[in-house]
Amino acid sequence: ADRWELDDATDRGRFLLRPYKPMYAIVGDWTSRTNRLPTSPNPNNRVTEPLPLRSAEAKFQVSLKTKVWEDFAGDNGDLWLGYTQTSYWQIYNGEASRPFRETNYEPEIMAVFRTRFSILGWDGRMVGLSLNHQSNGRAEPLSRSWNRVIAQVGFERRNWMLMIRPWWRISEPRDTDDNPDIQDHLGRADLLLVRKSEGHELSLLARHSLRSGSRSRGSLQIDYAFPISSYLKAYLQVFNGYGASLIDYNHRQTRIGLGISLVQWL
Repeated sequence: ADRWELDDATDRGRFLLRPYKPMYAIVGDWTSRTNRLPTSPNPNNRVTEPLPLRSAEAKFQVSLKTKVWEDFAGDNGDLWLGYTQTSYWQIYNGEASRPFRETNYEPEIMAVFRTRFSILGWDGRMVGLSLNHQSNGRAEPLSRSWNRVIAQVGFERRNWMLMIRPWWRISEPRDTDDNPDIQDHLGRADLLLVRKSEGHELSLLARHSLRSGSRSRGSLQIDYAFPISSYLKAYLQVFNGYGASLIDYNHRQTRIGLGISLVQWL
């Protein structure tokens, strides 16, 4: 309720920047399997020469949103604009001049509606619909992008939050599609579960393709922010599966990162 300003007491008005997704700086992010030859079913998006990458890098994320229209559907419905940027920096790769390996850009527009219902002890507080674009802003063969319409429903239960988000990809012509099989790796839905207690925040993000057999793929990510001083929190992130970044959408790996948390989910 607080992060989407669903009550009068939490309403901060329009055109003010608020945190959206977690913001953090991970100084050491290690992967079990470096993706030196990113590939795609589209032959124009296949790297043929191995990239000079190291298995350890830095990672940081910035994510903001702002409310631009209140109560646009009678006395309900707020319209939000959001932007998230996640960067992967090969800072320990001096031989390659420490380049940014990948940056993902994610602007979106979101309609959020207040609700009041209960399921199995969970309070349903909001439903929403958003138009989402995600890309890495690169030229072929490294270009990756997709557009989605995302539905979401949010629940609260004491110091827990649950978000469920199915989505539909907006189709593109196959000959110009950077990643035609992206839904079978990055999924068709995700589930976010967050618990906050006494300055500690633990979250689980699960994605899945919602297909069976050889197309049954997804990922799990666990994030843990915990205090290390009166004003500073450490951040641990563990990822396993497909889609750690867009360039890695069809690349399976395990990643472990440690850094500093700037803003959490709650």
